[in-house]
Amino acid sequence: MIRVLLVDDHALFRQGLRSLLESEGMRVIGEAANGREAIRYAAETHPDVILMDIQMPELDGVKATQSILEIDPKSRVIMITMYRQDRYVFEAVKAGARGYVLKDADAATLIDAIRRVAAGEALLDADMAQNVLDDFRDKREELPSEKHADLNERETMILKLLAQGFSNQDIALRLDISEKTVRNRLSEIFTKLQLNNRTQAALYAIREGIANLD
Repeated sequence: MIRVLLVDDHALFRQGLRSLLESEGMRVIGEAANGREAIRYAAETHPDVILMDIQMPELDGVKATQSILEIDPKSRVIMITMYRQDRYVFEAVKAGARGYVLKDADAATLIDAIRRVAAGEALLDADMAQNVLDDFRDKREELPSEKHADLNERETMILKLLAQGFSNQDIALRLDISEKTVRNRLSEIFTKLQLNNRTQAALYAIREGIANLD
C-alpha cells in the first residue's frame, strides 16, 4: 500500500484527493495546509510519496521541498501546479522533486504518476529536462561535467536506464542483478559524479548524451 502525504492549502482539494487515492487502495497518512506543516509531517511519517502544492501560505512548496530533501534526500516529492511552465516547478525539480502533475490532470494520470514515483521513477519529460538544463546554464550553475569517463560500462548503463525513467526494480531485471546491487551502484555513481539525487542524475545523463528521452 502506497503511503501518501497531501500538501495543499485548500481543504476541499485535499478531501477530493484523499477520496480518490483511498478509492485506488492508497493510504493518506497526513494532510498539511502549508509548507511548514509539510516539513514536520514528512519528518514524522516518512511517506512513500508527497503531493506538494506550489503556492501556499507561510512557506511555499518549493522551499518546503528543499527542506524536506535536505532532511531526507530519498523523499519522493511530486509537485502539483496549475501551469506546465511554472518557474517554481523548475526550482523544485532542481532541488530533487521527482517531477510534477498539473492540477487539471485526470485521475488516471495522477494515480499513474504516484505509482511510478513510488516505484522509484522520475516524471521527467523531454521539455522539462531541457528547461531545467537551460535554467542551470542561465544562472551559471553547473552540474558536474566530463566525469562520466570515470564510470564503468555497468554504471553507465544503470545511469542511462535511470534517466529513461526505469525504477530500481526494472533496472535490476534488465541487467539481471539484485535491487540491492542497483541501489549500491547508484550510490557510487552519485558519489563519483558529485550528484545529490536521481533527478540530478537523470539531467546529467541527458545533458552528457548518455541517455535521451525521445
